[in-house]
Amino acid sequence: MNKKLLIPLIVFLAVAAAFLVQLGRNAQGDDPKALESALVGKPVPQKILTDLLENKTYGNEIFQQGKPVLLNVWATWCPTCYAEHQYLNQLAKQGVTIIGIDYKDESPKAVKWLKDLGNPYSLVLKDEKGSFALDLGVYGAPETFIVDGKGVIHYRLAGDVNERVWNEVLKPIYDKLAEKP
Repeated sequence: MNKKLLIPLIVFLAVAAAFLVQLGRNAQGDDPKALESALVGKPVPQKILTDLLENKTYGNEIFQQGKPVLLNVWATWCPTCYAEHQYLNQLAKQGVTIIGIDYKDESPKAVKWLKDLGNPYSLVLKDEKGSFALDLGVYGAPETFIVDGKGVIHYRLAGDVNERVWNEVLKPIYDKLAEKP
């Protein structure tokens, strides 16, 4: 074989091999839906938010009621939020406490959404500019956090809550926190 062809061929094969190795590593990477939050193990960020339905304001005391909660970031413009909403209604009927954060949304649309689809939330807070979600490290909706009864974040899920995710991932954490005094 000609030396002029051999060297570019070797370089090409080395680059292709490196590319394939990296591609394989990426394919085996972490599930992006289970992104670790820098806030796991830390309190929910301090912020005063307004209730979507009653216009009352609340601070972090809502996360310090002695029992765990799911903190669900959602929006009416989010198709995945629509897909998970029915399951959240089921969880609420089973006694799971869910606090909703209406993220970068228009309040009238959010109120109509809850009226039409049901309201699984014990409390729904407005985050029209997304500043609270930003403090949580949210990069899209839906995202759900498990918060213990003292207001400390224990888990973050990017993506929808569905039966499989609830039973395999979230419920064991939620139940363990519910057992703690």
